[in-house]
Amino acid sequence: MKIYTRTGDTGGTALFGGGRVSKDHPRVEAYGDVDELNAALGLARAIELMPRVDEVLVPVQRDLFAIGALLATPDHAKMREQLQKARIDDERIAELERAIDDCEQELEPLRSFILPGGTPKSGALHVARTICRRAERRVVTLAQEVELPALVIQYLNRLSDLLFMLARVANRRAGAGEVTW
Repeated sequence: MKIYTRTGDTGGTALFGGGRVSKDHPRVEAYGDVDELNAALGLARAIELMPRVDEVLVPVQRDLFAIGALLATPDHAKMREQLQKARIDDERIAELERAIDDCEQELEPLRSFILPGGTPKSGALHVARTICRRAERRVVTLAQEVELPALVIQYLNRLSDLLFMLARVANRRAGAGEVTW
């Protein structure tokens, strides 16, 4: 099978379960930003191995792949299947919250805004956090047009908080200080 199909040469793309839309359709924008976030997390993982941080990110990347598939699925029955297959549920969101809580125990309380940066690992996690926020905005926009599971927005919201905390943890573990605003 060749990687190129030529079916998108006129600016359209196929959706899971059938149908075609323009490549700038809100659905494509949403799952494209989720895909970009996943790639940014892959880059963050590739920069300086940090076992506990990276162990949190691998399942998140799997979640994001499943969320992207869900967003690319216009059929509601298939969308529910994707959500169940992805294991994106209240318990998964609680797992993200527990990971945030674990980070908080390792860090000094935040007393002011901090500027993104520090180590390359932390910087990559901050970039991923901002991509996550954009993906969340795109999913909110899409949810105004089509019915989407609320858990997708909740997941992205919680994930951006987790990425912020992981960026702080990466700096702390590397001995890099935080620059306040």
